[in-house]
Amino acid sequence: MSMDVTFLGTGSAYPSPSRGASAVVLRREGECWLFDCGEGTQTQFMKSQLKAGRITKIFISHLHGDHLFGLPGLLCTLSLQSCPTTVKQPVEIYGPVGVRDFVWRSLEISHSQLLFPYVVHELVPTPDQCPAEEFKDLSAKGDVGSKEVQGRTVHLDPTEESYLLLHSEDVTVKAFRLFHRIPSFGFVVEESPRPGKLDVQRLKGFGVEPGPLCSKLKNGESIVLQNGMTVSPSDVLGDPIPGRKVCVLGDCSGPVGNGGIRLCLEADLLIHEATLDDTQTEKATEYGHSTPTMAAKFAKLCSVKKLVLTHFSQRYRPAGLSGGDDDVTTFRGQAEAILDQQELILAEDFMTIEIPMKKQNK
Repeated sequence: MSMDVTFLGTGSAYPSPSRGASAVVLRREGECWLFDCGEGTQTQFMKSQLKAGRITKIFISHLHGDHLFGLPGLLCTLSLQSCPTTVKQPVEIYGPVGVRDFVWRSLEISHSQLLFPYVVHELVPTPDQCPAEEFKDLSAKGDVGSKEVQGRTVHLDPTEESYLLLHSEDVTVKAFRLFHRIPSFGFVVEESPRPGKLDVQRLKGFGVEPGPLCSKLKNGESIVLQNGMTVSPSDVLGDPIPGRKVCVLGDCSGPVGNGGIRLCLEADLLIHEATLDDTQTEKATEYGHSTPTMAAKFAKLCSVKKLVLTHFSQRYRPAGLSGGDDDVTTFRGQAEAILDQQELILAEDFMTIEIPMKKQNK
């Protein structure tokens, strides 16, 4: 089963000719999950190899415009490209309290009618996610659009310090709190472990021949042999194979609490903002942003396998592009000075990173 991540926008504040506003797509099982939707995201889709029509879920990290303003336009374009006679599952939108009202009002004021249903699930932030003077209570529910299905209001689990957004047999999505100028969130997509490989020698020892009985054991079912002996999956299966884990963080100067550290532990891929370089640490912190060193410290603390830096200030030109004030490659040395064995990548628009499936430990 393939899984990859494509960056549609890697710049901060606004889209530019060299970097789009924030947008990341996770592809899995033929679906596209979009993380943030800055202005111009729909045109970035058109320039990429991705198919916007395969978007089934959208995750908004926070309500700043460079992560949100592209959402109404994208929904309208998806509607124009959809078939009105086709029954479609609702597009699910996850984001902080306020995102439901934003979507509804944008569509209502512009007299936009979607041809497909959508549902908004809102995360309730806590006051310690931003400066006190910036925290606003946006919990008052507005009207519901004609195509909107009633969504959930998700509260923080104080024990886990996380928000459970989605849980199925094969994948779980949770969110955790980040500190920014306004409440921000990080998202963790984690696959369920796969059954370990069948031990052929053990099967032979029990007298189990290849066939339906092996399939039952592989699926976690115990079997009873003709001699009356019960064989359990644990008798013949190797250790479970861990699923892949991808973490996408919104704007932040760091996590709130320890939930994010626990959730991101040993992630295969951590996507972390680095808006300014280390010489601008004080300014970055003041505005609720991170530097390469700050991102690398979090990645090292979580023992992630691969760190991707993104959300660069537009003053930093992409590697190999002339003009601009500074070259983004200066970020590499600053982050690598902190990291141990973690692989480091500086994101560029339309870059795709594959996340291979894990194998059975020998």
